[in-house]
Amino acid sequence: MFASPLVDRLLDTAPMVAPSLLACDFARVEQEIRRLEEAGAGILHLDVMDGHFVPNISFGIPVVEAIRRVTDLPLDVHLMISNPAQYLKRFREAGADLLTIHIETAPRPEALIEEIHALGAAAGLCLNPPTPVDAVEPYVDQCQLVLVMSVMPGFGGQGFQSAVLSKVRRLRQLAGDRLLVSIDGGVNLETVGDCAAAGARLLVAGSALFSQPDYGRFIAKMTQMAQNNQAA
Repeated sequence: MFASPLVDRLLDTAPMVAPSLLACDFARVEQEIRRLEEAGAGILHLDVMDGHFVPNISFGIPVVEAIRRVTDLPLDVHLMISNPAQYLKRFREAGADLLTIHIETAPRPEALIEEIHALGAAAGLCLNPPTPVDAVEPYVDQCQLVLVMSVMPGFGGQGFQSAVLSKVRRLRQLAGDRLLVSIDGGVNLETVGDCAAAGARLLVAGSALFSQPDYGRFIAKMTQMAQNNQAA
């Protein structure tokens, strides 16, 4: 079993808000990261989109490298791309600490999970709203994180699909506290309590966070609401 001190630390401090830089001001990325560090963020979520698996293009390896140069925060790199096998090593070298691939692009992900571990990173699997938990269940013991999408990936600012909370609950039943269950899409002050109650421990926040004038106050409030509602 792959040992990840980083994931252990994240589990120890969960629930945690993970700012999604997709929603930040890209004209001021370094300043945005400094604000997040000062606000108490413990991890950054990076959405890599290829315009093929998802209908949008975000950023790639050079941007991840640039972000790595300006922060020591862990980088949770979410690969929304059609051919993750081709890029795992390069994103790891760019600075990814966690590499998450979609089960829809890798329905038999054992070899990719092993490669991610061999590269020294924690491995995550992601499933889109229409994809059942059954698709990832055989691999839950092999990875450190499962990301449940609560919107269809590709664009920020979408509405939260509450039906996916049953997946979060199922993952917690399967793995207990040893798996970092993450949720992404429409996570805000109205939905964070339900996410935490279902068992989510990593709460990816994009538009809801970066629309706030005070990142620290928002992260603190989200975290407190998650703590108050988290599943036993």
